Amino acid sequence: MAWEFAMVAGPFNPRLTEGPAWDGQALLFTHIPASRILRYDPQTGACTVFREHTNHTNGLAFDAEGRLYGCCSGGRSIVRFEADGTTTTIVDRLDGVPLNTPNDLAIDRQGRIWLSNPWNAINIDPSERQVLDHNAILRADPQPDGPWTCRRMTYDTTGTNGLLLSPDEKTLYIIQTSPALRELRAYDMLADGALGRYTVLHQFGEDYRGPQRGIDGMCFDAEGNIVATAGSYASGPGPMIYIWDPQGRVLETHPMPVGVDSPTNCTFGDPDQRTLYITTLGGHLFRVRNTGRRGWIIWPPVR
Repeated sequence: MAWEFAMVAGPFNPRLTEGPAWDGQALLFTHIPASRILRYDPQTGACTVFREHTNHTNGLAFDAEGRLYGCCSGGRSIVRFEADGTTTTIVDRLDGVPLNTPNDLAIDRQGRIWLSNPWNAINIDPSERQVLDHNAILRADPQPDGPWTCRRMTYDTTGTNGLLLSPDEKTLYIIQTSPALRELRAYDMLADGALGRYTVLHQFGEDYRGPQRGIDGMCFDAEGNIVATAGSYASGPGPMIYIWDPQGRVLETHPMPVGVDSPTNCTFGDPDQRTLYITTLGGHLFRVRNTGRRGWIIWPPVR
């Protein structure tokens, strides 16, 4: 069945939308160059400003209690957007060293924040430099009587982007992204909270035009399948939405509308979690209502 894409917001200028997250009533997403979080209301069709001055916040995620967190690329930090309109910095350093430019995050039921930490100079002041000598997956852990702690979780990633924690919290899915190696990986979660060995579920190749653009962002459906945004017109089969099962078998592919390049991220939304929302490098927000799938999110509860 061919998906029916509808552009419901944008394209915004400067381009680049990201970080879609369903808040129970509306779809939040980030307009990174404008340092804004926008809110699309599917009932009215209105798209309004939810937060301003977000310092190039990229990925968004809710925890199990409904608190909103974001990857503040410009601030090189993970932040929490408080209900009173203020912003709290959660972590901005690893062992005393400034973070890179956090990109995406996943939050487990213990409230620990798993985050990708690549270096993306476009979202920060040109005078700033990378200090860490790696682009690893990190984890921020809340402490009962003090500040959050931050620890390095991967030592075999050369570039990181989107990530997901399986509903049973036994597997961490991550995107290894670098010009030489673009993979979807599944890491075993060990009993002590560390990561074990990984399995490569999918590897992106290249053609005479160059390396294929790999995955940027991803989400789960209710069956634990991975729905992901990948590809571009530069090489390979083009921009599309992929669906993999947890073992890495490609179940479906759905090309983006003609002329729309480089989808950046996706999440299921609407009260029944049956609509897929997609952001793009071009600054769009699309929705697809006829996916035939239902999403899974840790919060809010799905009716």
